[in-house]
Amino acid sequence: MIPKVHSVSVEIGGRPLILETGWLAKQAGGAVTVKQDESAVLVTAVGSTEQRDFDFLPLTVDYMDRTAASGKIPGGFLKREGRGNERETLVSRLIDRPLRPQFPKHFRQETQVIATVLSFDPRSDTDVLSIAGAAAACHISDLPLEAPVAGVRIVRVDGAFIVNPSRAQMDQADITLIVAGTADAICMVEGGAKEADESSMIDAMDLAHAEIKKICAAIDELRGLCGAEKRALAPAPKPDAAVVAKLAEVGGESLKAAMAIPGKHERRDAIKAARDAAIAALVEGLSDEAEIARLTTAAKAVWEKMGRTAMRQRVVNEGVRLDGRVTDEVRFILAQVGVSARTHGSAVFTRGETQAFCSATIGIEEDAQRIDFAGSTEQFRRWMLQYNFPPFCTGEARRLGGPKRREVGHGALAHRALEAVLPSQAEFPYVLRVVSDVLESNGSSSMATVCGASLSLMDAGVPLKRPVAGIAMGLIREGEQYAVLSDILGDEDHLGDMDFKVTGTEKGITAFQMDTKIGGVPRAVMLRALNQAKEGRLHILDEMGKALAKPRAELSAWAPRITVVQINPDKIRDIIGPGGKTIRSIQDRTETRLKVDDSGRVEIASTDQTKAKQAMDLIRELTQEAEIGKLYLGVVKRTVDFGAFVEIFPGTEGLVHISHLADVRVERTTDIVREGDEVLVRVIDIDRAGKIRLSRKDALTSEF
Repeated sequence: MIPKVHSVSVEIGGRPLILETGWLAKQAGGAVTVKQDESAVLVTAVGSTEQRDFDFLPLTVDYMDRTAASGKIPGGFLKREGRGNERETLVSRLIDRPLRPQFPKHFRQETQVIATVLSFDPRSDTDVLSIAGAAAACHISDLPLEAPVAGVRIVRVDGAFIVNPSRAQMDQADITLIVAGTADAICMVEGGAKEADESSMIDAMDLAHAEIKKICAAIDELRGLCGAEKRALAPAPKPDAAVVAKLAEVGGESLKAAMAIPGKHERRDAIKAARDAAIAALVEGLSDEAEIARLTTAAKAVWEKMGRTAMRQRVVNEGVRLDGRVTDEVRFILAQVGVSARTHGSAVFTRGETQAFCSATIGIEEDAQRIDFAGSTEQFRRWMLQYNFPPFCTGEARRLGGPKRREVGHGALAHRALEAVLPSQAEFPYVLRVVSDVLESNGSSSMATVCGASLSLMDAGVPLKRPVAGIAMGLIREGEQYAVLSDILGDEDHLGDMDFKVTGTEKGITAFQMDTKIGGVPRAVMLRALNQAKEGRLHILDEMGKALAKPRAELSAWAPRITVVQINPDKIRDIIGPGGKTIRSIQDRTETRLKVDDSGRVEIASTDQTKAKQAMDLIRELTQEAEIGKLYLGVVKRTVDFGAFVEIFPGTEGLVHISHLADVRVERTTDIVREGDEVLVRVIDIDRAGKIRLSRKDALTSEF
């Protein structure tokens, strides 16, 4: 049977973007191949029809790069792809975040989206193509997707915005954003900048949304050609009116009082106690266990909605938040540096009930992380930041494991936030790593990580251009009223309409991340939110400055120092030696680590400057070159009838012709010098072949 292929095309960034279905993976609920340039990604969507008893949508999204798509064979012993790497995890999150809100809130059927890269072209990254592919696969299937989403990458190079740029263009950009949304509004932004201003970020998002609308229209067109009938879905259950009325009567005031308690755990316990008391009043006098269970379950759902409504109305109507702050107020901040005696740099950053311990380590070239991600233009990563979220930080007890997707995502955000202010490799030839351990969490632990990481690097003596701070912002919309919240709590994130995180210096934004739960945010409100975030960021930078305003003048005493020596590239072989014997000998003798590149740049790493100087002296001894006119105290290695060969430094010999042994006529060389004698000589010539001519006669008549 010849498959019937359906295809639509739309111009994005000046090049065609093609959505195609009907040829590959026909047994999936929906399967769409998205192409741009020579990149292609197949995205499939499959959904179970069984309604699960969860309080969340059981959606799984997996993005899979294939090394064959880039014309490579996997490294390692197995020679096959294994567990998802960091890039695959981050792209999976990029697809999930805008897609998940487009399903009905009461949809509880197991759903799986898989994006498989078929071809990777550096001119068009497959991450943003996968967002459109996932939405299209769900939209043409019977899954109840309410609206298609799409994503584009937008960068600014030399003041001009480019949509879906190439890798080369991304490397030159001062703003890089991935923006996703529906035809009506933006629902996700992820990216960074080199200290950009707020209005430029808004301009980038506006341009991106215009392109997103075109892709969403193409997805709708594809569904019109081949879309399956949507599955029947029971309407969302409505709360029992009697339960709502009774709970409001017996627990409304106690709920408001409980929600006004500032402390996270105290507030949680008070809300639970008020709920249990209200439920007890609701079921009082009943004996039917099934009816009691039904009312209890219904009451818990109603109580959560009551709490959400109470919090939101108090913010919008009174301008007062859960912990008593006004909308633009930042919690109490305490920043401390140098808290760990043997780390190279350390800091504890506390903001309200959120606390992060950050440790900075300075390493050398061999400590860099090897990178093998699709499309990556770097082979080694010299800057690393890892974020850990142990269970005790929220007062929980659960099994420890590897980093989850959330931890990888938060670490990547903080990594990006500081990238713009790090010194270049030429300025600071070290490898840097920061580890953030969240010790307490009640909102914006990733932003505490940014602040703590900045302080720990400065504490280690890393010459950051400027310190970086981060703040998590929230938004509540009730009708036409908007309230922008600075430095949100965990509950405000859960009960609010938008979460966006902004990091930057006093000059501008370095990283930005946004997720919304509502249809859209007016441009004026978004700009107001960004300006409010700037005010909060500057306040936090002032508080950080009380602990440490600028990088320490010297590196930590425990950090390695790198001394750079430039040698003639032709002399590299003299340092390496046969089979690396010479360089290993220098490292073992001096307890240092050496790195030599093809330009003749030699980096000597050591925590002991005396040993570093010893290594430098050995290198200079091995690589020094003769200079015409310079005097050397050499050793006679051989005598011949026509003169003597003198070693002026290790590995370098020159000839003293018999006519230049003395200022009188010499009959035999051995009348003047013998093997092993030390003689003072002057370099009088170096020919094109590198042969050195020496003179003892000129040296004897020299004035010192």
